[in-house]
Amino acid sequence: MNVPFVSVIVSTYNQPEWLQKALWGFEQQLEKNFEIIIADDGSTIETKELIDYFKEKSSLKITHVWQEDHGFQKTKILNKAIVASKGEYLIFTDGDCIPRNDLVSTHLGLSRPGCFLSAGYFKLSMKISKQITKDDIETQRCFNAKWLLKHGLKKTFKINKLTSYGFKEDFLNTFTPTSATWDGNNASGWRKDVLAVNGFDERMQYGGEDREMGERLMNYGIKPQQIRYSTVTLHLDHERGYVTKQMFVKNKAIRKVTKQERRVWTEFGIVKSKNPLPVASDENVNI
Repeated sequence: MNVPFVSVIVSTYNQPEWLQKALWGFEQQLEKNFEIIIADDGSTIETKELIDYFKEKSSLKITHVWQEDHGFQKTKILNKAIVASKGEYLIFTDGDCIPRNDLVSTHLGLSRPGCFLSAGYFKLSMKISKQITKDDIETQRCFNAKWLLKHGLKKTFKINKLTSYGFKEDFLNTFTPTSATWDGNNASGWRKDVLAVNGFDERMQYGGEDREMGERLMNYGIKPQQIRYSTVTLHLDHERGYVTKQMFVKNKAIRKVTKQERRVWTEFGIVKSKNPLPVASDENVNI
């Protein structure tokens, strides 16, 4: 069986310090055969300069997809990034998340036809987020529970995301009360399935916009697989000044219709069409 080529889609908006740490994480990946598509929702020149530096100095294969800043329009830039990607298999994460070195290899190794994968993330405080250096990422010690506890992390059950391997990992994935959902900071699926549901609904802003696509994938017959204890990202702390109550209200209403009517297709996705196509293809897609 041929190993599918992977595209990692990384969303970002004006957080070059955090994006730099995320890209350092991708330089450490055990699996090397992947491209990165940076889905940039209108960042300023600092982010472009950082990406250009990595394009020149790093071995990472990076494509920068940018759109003008018109407020929180993450779903639009993610759809553009999907179109720009070349992989048969798509991994989605955020530019404020440092991937552990097994992120790409684990998603690829656990991928199955007819499924999408719901992986985990571990939230850090601002203090620890700032403390993590390039050396901490290169040595992977920032993923070590003892190192994090030494630097001020409060011990909770969630630390098992960083310490679970083998039987413990399988047990916690199986019996966690958390449902497997499409969470944009660490999820993956097949390109053909994402295109078949027309990508993300571009009406949606912050609050469940990623999960809504996952719900359409499930309506389409794609089964979610829980791997939150198999591979993690470190979620770096930041403010969310762009979030409003209206966003949540609108998104909740859209998700309600998706669930009640078991919708597979959005008219507001990659293809601007009222009629679902049997299988979306690259010829139907325009940026």
